[in-house]
Amino acid sequence: MRDILVTILVFGSLPLIYKKPWWGAVMWIWISVMNPHAQGWGFARTFPFAAIIAVVSVISLVTYKGDKKLPMTPPVVLFITFLLWMSLTSLFAIHLDQVYDQWNKVLKIFGMTLVVLMLIKDREQINAVIWSIVVSIGYYGVKGGIFTIRSGGSDRVWGPAGTFIDGNNEVALAFVMVIPLMIYLLKYTVNRWARYAFMASIGLCALAALGSYSRGAMLAIAAMGVFLWLKSKEKVRLGLALALLVPLLMLAMPDQWYDRMNTIGEYKEDASAMGRVNAWYMATNLAADRLMGGGFQIYDAGVFAKYAPDPRDVHAAHSIYFQVLGEHGFIGLFLYLALGVATWRTGTWLISKTRLDPEMKWAADLATMCQVSLLGFAVGGAFLSLAYFDVPYYVMAALVAARVLVEKELKLRLASKQTVQKPSSHPLEQTRSA
Repeated sequence: MRDILVTILVFGSLPLIYKKPWWGAVMWIWISVMNPHAQGWGFARTFPFAAIIAVVSVISLVTYKGDKKLPMTPPVVLFITFLLWMSLTSLFAIHLDQVYDQWNKVLKIFGMTLVVLMLIKDREQINAVIWSIVVSIGYYGVKGGIFTIRSGGSDRVWGPAGTFIDGNNEVALAFVMVIPLMIYLLKYTVNRWARYAFMASIGLCALAALGSYSRGAMLAIAAMGVFLWLKSKEKVRLGLALALLVPLLMLAMPDQWYDRMNTIGEYKEDASAMGRVNAWYMATNLAADRLMGGGFQIYDAGVFAKYAPDPRDVHAAHSIYFQVLGEHGFIGLFLYLALGVATWRTGTWLISKTRLDPEMKWAADLATMCQVSLLGFAVGGAFLSLAYFDVPYYVMAALVAARVLVEKELKLRLASKQTVQKPSSHPLEQTRSA
């Protein structure tokens, strides 16, 4: 039944995608982030739904007569530069014969992100992208929250198999990232029952993140909470809400959860944590030795034997920063960090230009919640190998599209003011006019 439902939804959307290309961006995000076909048991699990959506979206984009210009803002320029640099480092990879599959995967993610950037142009389309992210991750968050309640928090929440977020730590970070986006949509939801559903979903996603037993997610939630409180105009109200909600959520967790969280301060006695540190040293030493890093697929005994303090402890990077550093060198890390900074500054610009404008305040609210989401990724990602996770790039696309839209509106307002005729103050000119 699930296979048939996904098939109907995908093929039913193709005429709409061809008519309105931006729907291709929405469907692509849904199919690539949620992976609904992976929830089936039959033919749908291996059917190339994503490829079909991508092909129809590109065809529609080519034939579309409307605005499809790629916005060459600083984040987009850095995004493209980072992609080109990763392609170059792949040509000089340590394991040249092994990098193609990962490079091809990253190329598809980045390529379709550029398509998304070309397609979303107005508020409705930007919100549709946010909705697609929320539905895709929120589905698992609601399930995970219910699972945590049913199990009393004794069993860990895991992500959907075969996806970026299949691990407990990875799916927890996804839940953390999606909560601020839910808050943004909640603010502009009028229907009372829909608001109740949103509030319940936010609570369940938070509970699912706790139920994952992810220490990185806990740190990300703490950082997001502090940032959100600092940005809020209602600090007392929000502070009281957090003071009430956080203890209630934590009371639902068993003693073993607290035992797990208490190991944050004892990382030197944690074999898993020390394995990550060993991998970070390896990445640093590799980047210092090779300008372009090692390329994709560097986590094996041979590379660790040459660059790691403990060559026997082979680990994945378990950090977006050291992952990029080891695979693409210091230049790659600089581009990756610069992309994050440029995206953040785009949000800051939106907030400064629209927070006092009633007609465009939605853009300030969007930017604030996107920044909270990206902060969660920046903190939680310090302990996970998710440098190519597509959701942060879609959040970037939403911010870029919002900035382009706001800039266009501000220019129209300025032009409208300049066309208003003002009476001349020169007596001779007044006489001639008379």
